[in-house]
Amino acid sequence: MLTIGDVARASGLPTKTVRYYADIGLVQPDARSQSGYRLYSDTEVRKLIFVRRARAFGFSVEECRELLDLYGNRDRPSRDVKNLALQRIAEIERKMLELEMLHKELSHLADACRGDDRPDCPILSNLADDSVSPTGS
Repeated sequence: MLTIGDVARASGLPTKTVRYYADIGLVQPDARSQSGYRLYSDTEVRKLIFVRRARAFGFSVEECRELLDLYGNRDRPSRDVKNLALQRIAEIERKMLELEMLHKELSHLADACRGDDRPDCPILSNLADDSVSPTGS
């Protein structure tokens, strides 16, 4: 059995995050020490590593919960896992388009700004104009 500090080091997560994941039921301490400390098994460490990696791909906590359930269910079809991955890919692609549009708009504003000693600045004017939204939408 491992203490929360050992589990944090082994999983590459902060202790606070391990505690949070335990509090929301993503992982479960296997026992408590006589002094009340949470104790974890190697299985829970593997789950934490799994969640850390899934979060790095941008999966939400609830999606991680679903992925963990799928990981633990050997009777599930792989298409269920693939569908989650494809949904995440679509979200990434939407975000990439949004970032590309923001990049173009901010680049245009930066190009329009003279960047000299005068106070007028199209970047600040644009940010102050509530009728103009980033990405033009």
